[in-house]
Amino acid sequence: SLPPQLQLLANAKGTPHVYTHFKYCCHLDLCSKVQHCSNINDVLHDAFPLKNYQILLQFEGKTSFGMSVFNLGNAIMGSGILGLAYAMANTGILLFLFLLTAVALLSCYSIHLMLKTSGIVGIRAYEELGYRAFGTPGKMAAGIAITLQNIGAMSSYLYIVKSELPLVIQAFLKADPNSDVWYLNGNYLVVMVSASVILPLALMKQLGYLGYTSGFSLSCMVFFLTAVTYKKFQIPCPFEEFSVNGTDAHLSLNVSDQINGYSNSLVHEENGSHCTPRMFTINSQTAYTIPILAFAFVCHPEVLPIYTELRNPTKKKMQKVSNVSIFVMYSMYFLAALFGYLTFYENVEPELLHTYSRIDPYDTLILCVRVAVLTAVTLTVPIVLFPVRRAIQHMIFPSKSFNWLRHISIALILLMFINMLVIFAPNILGIFGIIGATSAPCLIFIFPAVFYIRIVPREDEPLTSLPKIIALCFTAMGVSFMVMSLSFIFMDWTSGTSRAAGGH
Repeated sequence: SLPPQLQLLANAKGTPHVYTHFKYCCHLDLCSKVQHCSNINDVLHDAFPLKNYQILLQFEGKTSFGMSVFNLGNAIMGSGILGLAYAMANTGILLFLFLLTAVALLSCYSIHLMLKTSGIVGIRAYEELGYRAFGTPGKMAAGIAITLQNIGAMSSYLYIVKSELPLVIQAFLKADPNSDVWYLNGNYLVVMVSASVILPLALMKQLGYLGYTSGFSLSCMVFFLTAVTYKKFQIPCPFEEFSVNGTDAHLSLNVSDQINGYSNSLVHEENGSHCTPRMFTINSQTAYTIPILAFAFVCHPEVLPIYTELRNPTKKKMQKVSNVSIFVMYSMYFLAALFGYLTFYENVEPELLHTYSRIDPYDTLILCVRVAVLTAVTLTVPIVLFPVRRAIQHMIFPSKSFNWLRHISIALILLMFINMLVIFAPNILGIFGIIGATSAPCLIFIFPAVFYIRIVPREDEPLTSLPKIIALCFTAMGVSFMVMSLSFIFMDWTSGTSRAAGGH
């Protein structure tokens, strides 16, 4: 028999929310007398229809609104911000602004679908939403997509550390690039960074604890944005390139700076039109920017874990966290792209900081910016690792409670695996490009819409209702982005170029 409090709930109208922290704390809008219901077993959802009751079997959230914004913003932010100026150069300012705005709004809508679906069934795990919608195949599809997407992202971040950190140290110390010292070996450095910074943060029990490091990571990107804005007013157009006919030639920081054998004090003699911003641009590269922008706000695997740990969680509050995070990153994306583009115009490279190195590879401010970007990228890895560990636990240990040994072991194995990929098989990143082009549209567009269509009861919203028609269109959009991204990647492979680089 159920306690009197739940008998009252059973007879009440509306949709009460049931939360737990080793007990059920029942909140019912229609009856303030019902506050605590203890000692209720886990089959409560079998006693009452899910249509009437939302049972969220989660621990009590303790993460503040601000920390949640930091964590989600850090999850959104990736190395793709360095390529947005190049994207603007190939779309024009107004077209870029339109596309970026559209993608930001679509991302907010996608999160809205996830939160609404989560609220209906009382589940705050992406994999469990898949299970509720399609059974075990849905659960495995969501878990595998999260795992592959985030392992690909972490691999790309650590590859940036491996390739960029030695160059930054080399420039600061003005060291001989041909020396065999350990601190210029990217393989040693990436392992040291993983062991000393990423692993301790990844061992935190809750994602909310990373709010401080996420805030610091975002402040590093604010510093990047400030430096890009400052440099806009310091660098003339046309700009003068750094001389390579001297003893310091080898210290060019551009990883691909073996480009073009720069001539001594070459000044670009472009006509004035090359120093004039363009509002709309359509060229052979324009189509490649669409997938980059479409995946600029990838954070969906982290949304439900952050929602779980949010203090006093409600769907409205979590949606506000998402909206604020996306708006902050939207503003940073646009300003970084704008001032980067207005500095170099058509000469901007796919990686913005490499363009600054063409002017002065020893510029102290740009070197500091490189350190800040490396710091931000490094601190993003633990945030991205959490959903992977959670997905693995849901797929392999679905009925197991929290265990420190398992928690630590999964993090260690993941980091060791990713380090081995980055050190011994860097070419595997090309494969992750295909995986990302497949998993990202699934996680952002296809899964949230399909889960919504399947889980929301047809008696509440039939398939012909406007919300479900919009969700169907959202699914079709995700499929089109997937086909477009894969097509561009295969075109790049056949042509031997790499224009369709991922945005995250």
